[in-house]
Amino acid sequence: MTALTLERLRREGQAFSEEISREGYLAHAGHKPTADLQPIYDRHSAILGEGALDFTLDLFRSSPASSEERRSAGYLLEWQIESQATREVVTLDEREVAWESSAVIDVAAGRSIPYQRAAIEIANAKHRPERIAIDDARARVAAAEHAPLRLERIQREKAFIEELELAENYVGTFEALTGISLEQLASQCSGFIAETQAMWDDTFPYFLRRTLQITAAEATRADALALFRGREFDGAFSAADLEPSIRRHAAELGLDPFAGGRITFDLAEREGKDSRAFCAPVRVPEEVYLVLRPHGGVTDYTTLLHELGHALHFGFADAHYPFEYRWLGDSSVTEGYAMLFDHLMQDRGWLLRYTGLGRNDVGEYLRMASFEELHFLRRYCAKLLYELEVYSGRTSWDVLPDAYVETLSGATGFRYRSADAFIDLDPRFYSSRYLRAWQLQSVLAQSLVATFDEDWFRNPAAGPWMVENLFAEGQRESASELAVRAFGAELSFGPLVRAIERGLTS
Repeated sequence: MTALTLERLRREGQAFSEEISREGYLAHAGHKPTADLQPIYDRHSAILGEGALDFTLDLFRSSPASSEERRSAGYLLEWQIESQATREVVTLDEREVAWESSAVIDVAAGRSIPYQRAAIEIANAKHRPERIAIDDARARVAAAEHAPLRLERIQREKAFIEELELAENYVGTFEALTGISLEQLASQCSGFIAETQAMWDDTFPYFLRRTLQITAAEATRADALALFRGREFDGAFSAADLEPSIRRHAAELGLDPFAGGRITFDLAEREGKDSRAFCAPVRVPEEVYLVLRPHGGVTDYTTLLHELGHALHFGFADAHYPFEYRWLGDSSVTEGYAMLFDHLMQDRGWLLRYTGLGRNDVGEYLRMASFEELHFLRRYCAKLLYELEVYSGRTSWDVLPDAYVETLSGATGFRYRSADAFIDLDPRFYSSRYLRAWQLQSVLAQSLVATFDEDWFRNPAAGPWMVENLFAEGQRESASELAVRAFGAELSFGPLVRAIERGLTS
């Protein structure tokens, strides 16, 4: 067998990642009913075993601190551990994909809907009893069938990571590999929730009454889906204008939204397609898929912009960079680009130019969008705090569902269900990537405004600048490093609080 070298690790690691990403795209986009992941892991076992992990650890430990070699080895080490942990639970992942693509919920006599469409159906339900009934049926199936799959996956992955003994526990391993201080970020999150509590208490009852005609005491997570669907603004966000509007925006920004054919838009309704949109970088930068299952209205515009940010990032990455800088690194960076684009849905000038909103209704829309921003930030801050409980081991598994309900309901005001405690949880503290991405996008937006003025989104020089200075760099830099390079700023929630305050008084 050929000896393992850095070049071989990169070459075969990229081949493995391409196969896994393609299989994930086909399954989650509804092109296949199942994901055949185990054969891919078997084919690439030579770079996903104990020897490969030892080799990568040696690379990391032998490279000079703060060197480019250390950066590269660190990304490869994090990928090795993540891939090997996922290999331990790959059969569960296959079972989950197959289950989700076929699961059906019985809402009422004679009416059934696919489990994957539940969120869409809840958001679009015009009457509250209907959305509550759908969510009740969804929760029963989730508790009985979906949650046990997810819990077993979480437990097995956590045990595998801790058995490696790279740090004292799962949390310590994540921090050692990523350089992200979860304690510091959690402190920022607690501070954000406390700082915005009065703002939340003032606005939450108002928007519930105005849009759903319910009180805060009645509000559930199902009501949140309906509230943020933004049905009252549907006339300004037509499905027919969705792709043309976003394509026109990209063209005026000086960007080809298809990156010369490297990016494919998959926006069709398809049975078996996930309700949650995603970007699948199957080959970076040569083959990238932007996948969205339409919900309708405002949601689709926000989601398409978000996934476009991901797709442009991967589609314009420097092809000459090594595998680890194009594929790996700090995912807060690609999430930051995604949020930079989806936050255009909170920009008055962009909305007036690219949507059907008029000057008479844009103010009300912006107030709603700012309230939604406040909600999602508080939700993700709470998610991180809950996930620290999950992975720290301080709280027993049987008590965690109650902790989930208490933490998420307390931060958002919407009553959560214990059935979702292990479903509404992304592995490896991905909530921390989202939170840092929120912080990063505010820095990037300030940089673009300073360089190209308030209407940077239609400046034909801005797009090429973004390609050269941002997207081409892949994920070589961390979010913190990029924030300093882009605008000389540290990551914090301060700019986000100020932007929300401005939006709520639009």
